[in-house]
Order: sequence, then C-alpha cells, then structure tokens
Amino acid sequence: MSDVKLVELLTLEKIEEGLFRGQSWDLGFRALFGGQVMGQALAAAQLTLPEDRLAHSFHSYFLLPGDANQPVLFDVENVRDGRSFSTRRVKAIQNGKNIFYMTASFQSPESGLEHQYAQMPKVPEPESVEPDIKFYEKSIGDMSLRMREAIGYHRPIDIRTVQAIDPYKPQKLEPLRYIWMKAHEALAGNIHLNQTMLAYASDYHFLGTCLQPHGISVRNKNLRMATIDHAMWFHHPFDFNDWLLYCAESPFTGSSRGLVRGQFFNREGKLVASTMQEGLMRQIEEKS
Repeated sequence: MSDVKLVELLTLEKIEEGLFRGQSWDLGFRALFGGQVMGQALAAAQLTLPEDRLAHSFHSYFLLPGDANQPVLFDVENVRDGRSFSTRRVKAIQNGKNIFYMTASFQSPESGLEHQYAQMPKVPEPESVEPDIKFYEKSIGDMSLRMREAIGYHRPIDIRTVQAIDPYKPQKLEPLRYIWMKAHEALAGNIHLNQTMLAYASDYHFLGTCLQPHGISVRNKNLRMATIDHAMWFHHPFDFNDWLLYCAESPFTGSSRGLVRGQFFNREGKLVASTMQEGLMRQIEEKS
C-alpha cells in the first residue's frame, strides 16, 4: 500500500447517511496511528456539513488500540446545527467495538476581535534542516523489519525536526521540540482537506516530547506509550503546501502520563492552530 497517497487515505467511502469507511496504513507500530483516526474522523464530520462550515476545534479520546490492517467505520451523529455553529460527534469502530470518539465544532466564517500573544520562535529555515526521512534511511540497519517495511509511509508529510533527536541514542534534553512540516503532495485550495491533513500530522513526534527530560527513547522496549486524548483548535486558514512550524512542549509528566501542548505557525509567524495531548507513558519492569 506504499503507493497510496495521504489524500486518498483521508477520502472516505460513504456507506449510508452519517456512516463512512476509511482505509488504514500500518506505520510499523502494529496499532493504528492516532493521526490517521483523527484525520479521518474529522473528514467524516465534514462530509455531513455545508462547505462554509469550517472546523474550529475538536476533542477526542482513544479508547482501544486500533488494528492497522483493518478498515475503520466512522459513525457521525448530528448533535446540533445553529445559525453559525454546528457540532458533530464521531465514533470510530473496528470489529464491532468503539475504539475512538471525537466531538468537533464547526463555524461559518465571521469577523471579530483579534489578537495574538504567542510569538513564533527563531529557528533555522526549513530548507536548511535535514528531512527526518533521511535519518530513518541512514538508521535503517537499527530498525526492525516491520519498521523498515513501513518507512515509506512517512513520505506524505515532509517532516524536518530542528535539532533532530536520535531515538537509538537518547539523551536528556529540555521538553521542547521544533518541527517544520508541509504536505509532499500538491493540495488543491480546499480548507477542509488542509485541516484533516494537519490533524493527521499533529500526532507526529508529539508525545515523545514528554520523554526528553528523562533521556528515554520511544523505541525503549520497556516503555508502553499510547495517546489518551488529543484536542486541536484551528485559528486561521492555512496552506499546507507551504511550511508550518510545529512548536511542542511538555509542561508535565507524572502518574505514568505525559502532557504535551503545541502551536502551529506559518512562515509569516501567524498562529494557525494549537494542540494538546495527554498520553500513557508506562515503564514495564524487565522479567528476570
């Protein structure tokens, strides 16, 4: 399935009113990539709305690990349609079980008070930062067969981590990460598609930020990580054909959970989206 494009992954099959089916990618984790479920769930909700209703936020919970080799059903409930806002609740289903819930809110464009306190940090331009895929290709000898087979799935999003972190040689760092991102595929001027693709991309390298102060790698065999919930807010329209800077930081880790928050800036420094996620980070004792 390496020739399947991300746009196709986020294009759902309508089964009946309010019920859609999406295909899956195996990124080498066995379980479904959380970004895939979020992007597809948001796409399913959008399909039940007029074109002028744009997502401004969603809140989601991951209930069970999904099977990366099985399609996902998305059941969309129309909670409310008002004059300016609409609300949808989306349930993701595999093998008859609910694996994920999302509540998403949409708004017709309107003007109002506006300010931006957040400032885009000064970092190297994306053209001078090595693509993450280059690191994966250089480290292919350290990867499992499953990860080597899945490496091509990282290509739909061009991801470039400023001060890249080597998961095979972890070291203690501040819980802060800057990542340049943009779509590899040429996207048409569809705001809905840009939003679903950014929802997908927002899960890349996110929870791992919580591990940096502890010098532990996401590849650690004695670590169990899984997303518990993920929220996202869309502030301004954006073009994912151009670079966005994803600034991620972890303010807290404890009780086998990690909290991380993020901000997306366009190249002009405008804050276009914000994210928050909490995830399981459980250390498993080695069996003697």
